[in-house]
Amino acid sequence: MKNQIKIESPIKPFKKQIEVSSDKSLSIRCLLLSSIALGKSKIYNLLESEDVNNTLKVIKKLGVNYIKKEKFIEVHGVGINGFKIKNNTIIDAGNSGTLARLIMGLCSGNEKKLKIIGDNSLSKRDFSRVITPLNLFGVQILSNKNLLPIEMCGSNLLRPIIYEEKKGSAQIKTCIIFSAINTHGVTKIKALHSRNHTELLLKYLNYPIKIKKQKNYDLIELQGLNQFRSFDYKIPGDISSASFFITLTLLSKDSELLIKNINLNPSRIGILKILKKMNAKIKILNIKNYRGELVGNIKIKSTRRLKSINCPASLNSATIDEFLLIFLIAAKSKGISIFKDLGELNKKESPRLDVAIKFLKMIGIKTKRVKNNIKIYGNPELKLNGKYHVKNFLKDHRVFMMSAIAALTLDGHWTIDDKDSINTSFPNFLRIVKNFGAKIN
Repeated sequence: MKNQIKIESPIKPFKKQIEVSSDKSLSIRCLLLSSIALGKSKIYNLLESEDVNNTLKVIKKLGVNYIKKEKFIEVHGVGINGFKIKNNTIIDAGNSGTLARLIMGLCSGNEKKLKIIGDNSLSKRDFSRVITPLNLFGVQILSNKNLLPIEMCGSNLLRPIIYEEKKGSAQIKTCIIFSAINTHGVTKIKALHSRNHTELLLKYLNYPIKIKKQKNYDLIELQGLNQFRSFDYKIPGDISSASFFITLTLLSKDSELLIKNINLNPSRIGILKILKKMNAKIKILNIKNYRGELVGNIKIKSTRRLKSINCPASLNSATIDEFLLIFLIAAKSKGISIFKDLGELNKKESPRLDVAIKFLKMIGIKTKRVKNNIKIYGNPELKLNGKYHVKNFLKDHRVFMMSAIAALTLDGHWTIDDKDSINTSFPNFLRIVKNFGAKIN
C-alpha cells in the first residue's frame, strides 16, 4: 500500500529547535469571524491543511471573497447576515467537526436551505449537541438520527436563548455564540469549561460579550447583531501538534527539544499540567500576551523516571485532543494511571477511547475499563520486538501520528496505515520527524 509508512528502528538521541503547524482551532475561527466582519481582514500564518482549506471553500461558497498573498490571506468580510446563499446550497465540511458545527451557527440567520455534508468519519459523529440549541433559536433542521447529511433553514427572526452546555465542548459553545451573533437580544450560556478562543477573539474585536468565570463553568452573555470591523491576526503554533514532539522527546533517550511560538491558552494546556504531575522535564519560556492569547516556547528533556497519575477529570476538556499521547506515556510510566469520565473521546474522529485500549493491548500493556474510566498498568521497561500493524479505519490523524511516535520510541517493526490522514491538521508532521533523523519508509 502506498498510503502507509514502515518504521523498523527507534529514533536516535537528538537536540533540536522547531516550530510546528499553526493552531487549527484559531485558523478556522479567524476565517469564519473575518467572513462576517466589515472590511478586509489579514490573517497571517494560517494553517495549511485540509480542514482549513475546506473552511476557505465554504466561505467562498457563501459569497465571501479572499486573496492569498505571500505572507497572509486577505478575507473580504460581508458583515453579519451578509452571506449570499442560493437555495439548496451544499456545504462540505470534509473531516472537520469544528467547521461543520460552527458553520451551522454562523448560517443560522439565513433563510435559504442549506445541506451540510462530510466525509465517512464525520458522518458517523453526533450532531444532536448543536441541533438542540439551534432548534431553540428557531432554526429548522432535518437529519437522519442526528447524523450528516443535515438540512437546515435559519431565520432572520431568531430568538435569543438561555442554554446550559453540559459536555465541556467548545464546538457546541461556539456554535451557540455564532448563532447568538445573528440574533436580536441577549443570549445567555452556562458552559462547562472548554477552550475559549472564540470568546477571546470577540473580546479583541470589542464585541459586547460578558464572561464570568466560576469554579466549573463560565457564564456567558452576548448581545446579538453588533457589527464588528475587519482585523489582523497572526496564528501561533498548535499545542496539539507540539504534543507529538513533546512525547517523542520525553520517551527518547538523551534528547532535548525547544518548540517555539506555541499557543499556551490555559484552556488548551492540560497535557502540560498532566505531564508535570507525571514528573516530565518540561519548562514554559518567554510567555507573551497576543490578542488575549498566551504564546510562548516549550522546552522538553528526556525523562527516564515518569510516574503514574490519578488524572483529575477537571483537566479532561483542556486535554481532549492529547489523551492518546498521555495514554502512551502512561504505558511507559511506573505504576497504575487512572483516567475518568472520558466519554467525549469516543465522539472524536474515531472512537479514540476504544482505539486506545485496543492499541495498548496490542503492545502488551494491561488496562481495565469501567464505562468511560480506564486504568493503565505502566511498564517503564517496555520495549517491543514484534511486528505491529495499525489499521486506521476512520482517517483519524491523531491515531496515525501517535502510532508513529510509539514506533519511534518503543522499537519493534511497524506498519501504519492512512498516512494521508495528517493532511487534515498537520501535513508537515512526517517531514519534521524525518529531520529529527527518524528512518521512515
